[in-house]
Amino acid sequence: MPIYPLPQFESDVKQLQEDDRKLYESMKAPKTVVVRFGSLKMIGEFPFEGSVKPGCGSKLVVKTFRGTELGEMLTSTCPNSGCSKSVSRQDMLQYIENSGGKDYPFFTEGKAVRLATKEDLDAQAAIEQSKHELKARARAVVARMGIDVKIVEVEPILGGERITAFYLSEHRLELHHVARELSQEFHQRVDMRQVGARDEARLTADYEKCGQYCCCKSFLKVLRPVSMKAAKTQKATLEPLKISGRCGRLMCCLRYEEQTYDDLKARLPRRKTRVGTPEGDGTVIDGQILTQLVLVELDDLDPSGHFKTVAVPVEELAPPKNQIMPPRPAPSLGPPDRRRPGPGIAGPARADRGPRPAGAPAPSTEFPPAVNTRPAEKPVSDARPQQRPAAGRDRPGSPLPPRGGSGAARQDRPPHQTGVQRGPATNPTTPPESGPDKRPDGEVVFDHEGNEINPGSSNSHDGARRRRRRRRGGGGSGGGGGSGSGGGTGSPPA
Repeated sequence: MPIYPLPQFESDVKQLQEDDRKLYESMKAPKTVVVRFGSLKMIGEFPFEGSVKPGCGSKLVVKTFRGTELGEMLTSTCPNSGCSKSVSRQDMLQYIENSGGKDYPFFTEGKAVRLATKEDLDAQAAIEQSKHELKARARAVVARMGIDVKIVEVEPILGGERITAFYLSEHRLELHHVARELSQEFHQRVDMRQVGARDEARLTADYEKCGQYCCCKSFLKVLRPVSMKAAKTQKATLEPLKISGRCGRLMCCLRYEEQTYDDLKARLPRRKTRVGTPEGDGTVIDGQILTQLVLVELDDLDPSGHFKTVAVPVEELAPPKNQIMPPRPAPSLGPPDRRRPGPGIAGPARADRGPRPAGAPAPSTEFPPAVNTRPAEKPVSDARPQQRPAAGRDRPGSPLPPRGGSGAARQDRPPHQTGVQRGPATNPTTPPESGPDKRPDGEVVFDHEGNEINPGSSNSHDGARRRRRRRRGGGGSGGGGGSGSGGGTGSPPA
């Protein structure tokens, strides 16, 4: 389909072009320009000399502290600049102060040389294409040296004065020897610069989950830390995938709305406070920050006997008439046929039970008496049970000497007794009448080794101590004499 030019449209375009030409000729060249340069998008204000009038977005060849490189003009600070979007120097300095102050990457040591030519743009494009190869070679050198660092980006500049290598490491390292090796590899001066996780995302990331270009790579210059409090306030969930950015840290955009959320949250009443609503007084249960709604539990119950809750806008809240909650009846727990009977409460009759027979006693609500299920204790016999066979050192035919410290045979001990002898006491060392603990019937008790136990002597105390040790689970007093009744080890064999 052929396109026919419209006379009116053509005349309007010619008039606009003539007006723009006259306006451009009337303007003066800017004295200073604001330029963005480098992979980290640093900002600099450099003087400009020449009769050319660059505009926003123009490519300039600038000389910075790193050398000659290509930059992009953002604006000019001269009132008579060639662009209508220029700002004054005072406005620019105020913007820098509000955006981070001393932390803002702003430089004034440099100069804008000229507008970039076609040859300059082609050379910069070739440099951009060589970055991947330079990064691979730098990583190979670091791997060969066995240093635990990650080369994030390698940036050459237009003039070829130096190459900047950005690396990521968890520790502070002095990599002068690595810089020397890379200088020999690239035949240029190499500067090593350590960056963090956020700067790594600024160098390598592109788009975020919101669909926009990463803030750290487009306009955000000062990467301030983000608190978890902001994430808890703004997000309903703290899932790391939803609150983390490309760098693995909390998203920087959480700081943009933090002040707004704090102001909206300050308008909401706190929980468990008394408020007045159009439907009556109540207690605050919860609130929503963005919708500015407050969930209130009213003092009065609904007709069904349940608690009544309403969502009220914060603008409709008023001071309560009663600062103290009035007493109210207990809420209904549901239909009676669904209530579970407890102790002492007769539940509803069920169809599967059938009617109660005439004259049958009513079911008792008392608990049945406790039944002792412990086994009966065995009767104590006077006869001593049969002795177990000896084990270990005491076994007959054992190559090891028996226990007892010196290894001598225990021939001097009295034989074991098999019962309890009743009658007058025959202990020659203690009179029958001595001791306040003498039993009235004159009973004499022997231990398992045949020694007589007198309640008034020290043997009874030794036996009591041994019995207490056995109850606690410990061994007997198996000392050097070997007379203990437990896990005593005795003295080593001679």
